[in-house]
Amino acid sequence: MAVKAKLPMGIEDFNEMRKQGFYYIDKTGLIKELLEHFGKINLFTRPRRFGKTLNMSMLKYFFEIGTDSSIFEGLEISKEKELCAQYMGKYPVISITLKGATGENFVEAREMLRRIIGNAAMHFQFLLQSEQLTEIERNRYKALINIDNTGIYTMSDELLKDSLLILSQLLQKHYNQNIVILIDEYDVPLDKAYQSGYYDAMVELIRALFGNAFKTNNCLYLAFLTGCLRISKESIFTGLNNFSVYTIKDVQYKEYFGFTDNEVQALLAYYDFMDKYTMIKEWYNGYHFGDLDIYCPWDVVSYCHALRMDSSIRPQNYWVNTSSNNIIRKFIDKADSTTKGEIEQLINGKSIKKKIHQELTYRDLDSKISNLWSVLFTTGYLTQSARQTEDYTELVIPNKEIQWIFEEQIQEWFETETQKDRKALEDFYRAFEDNNTDAIEKGFTSYLRKTISIRDTNTKKEMKENFYHGILLGLFAGINHWKVKSNAEAGDGYSDISIEIDDKEIGIIIELKYAENAAFDEACKKALQQIQNRNYEDALLDEGMTTIRKYGIACYKKRCKVISG
Repeated sequence: MAVKAKLPMGIEDFNEMRKQGFYYIDKTGLIKELLEHFGKINLFTRPRRFGKTLNMSMLKYFFEIGTDSSIFEGLEISKEKELCAQYMGKYPVISITLKGATGENFVEAREMLRRIIGNAAMHFQFLLQSEQLTEIERNRYKALINIDNTGIYTMSDELLKDSLLILSQLLQKHYNQNIVILIDEYDVPLDKAYQSGYYDAMVELIRALFGNAFKTNNCLYLAFLTGCLRISKESIFTGLNNFSVYTIKDVQYKEYFGFTDNEVQALLAYYDFMDKYTMIKEWYNGYHFGDLDIYCPWDVVSYCHALRMDSSIRPQNYWVNTSSNNIIRKFIDKADSTTKGEIEQLINGKSIKKKIHQELTYRDLDSKISNLWSVLFTTGYLTQSARQTEDYTELVIPNKEIQWIFEEQIQEWFETETQKDRKALEDFYRAFEDNNTDAIEKGFTSYLRKTISIRDTNTKKEMKENFYHGILLGLFAGINHWKVKSNAEAGDGYSDISIEIDDKEIGIIIELKYAENAAFDEACKKALQQIQNRNYEDALLDEGMTTIRKYGIACYKKRCKVISG
């Protein structure tokens, strides 16, 4: 049996990918497209984990002087003989990622930026002996890479702002060839600066760095940048005229970031996982870039990697673990009643129409709820449906993985919000102890009206009941002297919720039912009958509880009814 290629878990270096024999989905057609539709400065915005870094690495190895052309053999670009002869291995390339240019304050972030650019400059130490450079020019290069005795780069703030321009000039003169600049994750420093309170200072620094590198740089041949957000030109790209931006709404380059359906099917067939196709499609497909459906590549590769070790494993939430999901929580915190209703629509598989603003500054992001819709769209938490109008974008949740993220954030938000009113909660708890069904019903209905429903009438009955079950458990999470069990073995089955209150010797059994067509009484009686028929109280009596409270709770949308037995 032939040995299968390794799956590229966490591999973002194109050379390593090709030389170490990892499975590679050919995206080299991007090179041909870029060269045939030339733009001097090109920005690609895509959500995280959609192959931006690997594509930038591919561009680096294609253009860079001294590249090993063998790593492109057999790939799409290798068929373009004239393009390869004209462009492959012909340019000095400055390649940096700004992913690590962050800090808790501006001083830390600026130092990280110095380190990133200084480390990039260190790759060109041959400039120290270059006969094409003057002594003054060689000294300028020394200033870029100079390190003090603590290992810190010493370049001044002004030199830092000029660093990419100076390095371009020195490389252009040494090689007598203009430069290609690649900047990955260009927006990460701004994101962190905004979160940590030094946004203005970082904007000024990045604006100067990019302005010098792209606007006043006569040595530049091509530049490529990637990021998640399209930051306003007025913010950091002021005065850049030859500047092309390709977002998830554009049809250009739509197939080069993420996996297409055909690519996923080919991968699954190669690893004999075609029986998982439908499940993978439900969990990781659903993004709509331009007019093409796209899978998240990180998820597909991660799940296939897991399947190779355990063929029975279910799909997991891989994307959620790669970065913070605070944007959803911030969105929910700001949501008014209208927005909460729209979130419910999305959670329940429907779409909403919104005007999307793709070009924002970080100050704009959470200044109003309409901008947060745009951020959720551009960062991959929402996607566009196939049906679009000129002015509005029809938004949907792309797949089960993102649905899960929304539901988790909604549940955490609800639990936090309810804990703020301790008196109301204490009254709610006491009602269960005192067998006060009116107070239980009134309290639970109040909480249901405050939350964001994540199950509608198109969902299976069991899932609807699970939603109400989860809400009630979340409310009970704040009481320390109750011993709360969910789906615990009791009598001849498993009770939904059982509670032991040791100091009062009170046991509580709760059975929840979904009231089809608002048939509350029928559902409550069915719940109490189940408690009785399956002897759920036996387990509590065995634990020494002398008073047993039994509650049948029926729920429908945001209403409930409670009957005790």
